[in-house]
Amino acid sequence: MSDHVVAWLRELGAREIAHPGGTLLTHLERVEALLGSWGARPALRRAGLCHAFYGTDGFPTALLPLARRAELAAVIGDEAEEIVHAYAACDRAASYPTLACEEAAYRDRFTGRVHSPAPWLRRDLAELSAANELDLARIDPAFRHAWGAELRALFERLSGLLSEPARRECRAVLGDGEV
Repeated sequence: MSDHVVAWLRELGAREIAHPGGTLLTHLERVEALLGSWGARPALRRAGLCHAFYGTDGFPTALLPLARRAELAAVIGDEAEEIVHAYAACDRAASYPTLACEEAAYRDRFTGRVHSPAPWLRRDLAELSAANELDLARIDPAFRHAWGAELRALFERLSGLLSEPARRECRAVLGDGEV
């Protein structure tokens, strides 16, 4: 399935879109591989490969508009698309501070709606966020220097949602700390 998704990403122009460390396609493939190295289930890995389809709070370039969610779901599955949509819709400044709380106040940046996602989705959002940010920090020393301390603090707050391999990667990339 991954080859089919990568071919579609190419058709949509992901290998022509500049992104730290190369192109958007290269970044998406690295995130998917990192999640795989952590033992992530297939749906989360597919979400990692497609996490920027609708743009994100930190990267506004979208490959598809939200009106075409069904097309992405048909290719990667409903569960993976739900993760992609939640990741894209996440208002990070409003949502990250409470994401680890049982009654998280997740704010959808597209609709303004605030709700508390299911525990599995909060774990997936944390894991995908870690893979995304750690990929950037690993390949871009300037990014790591500028954002490393803030990311270390974020992943420390989210550590209860992160897998042990993700926590180890946080320490390896961002330096020693509690994560």
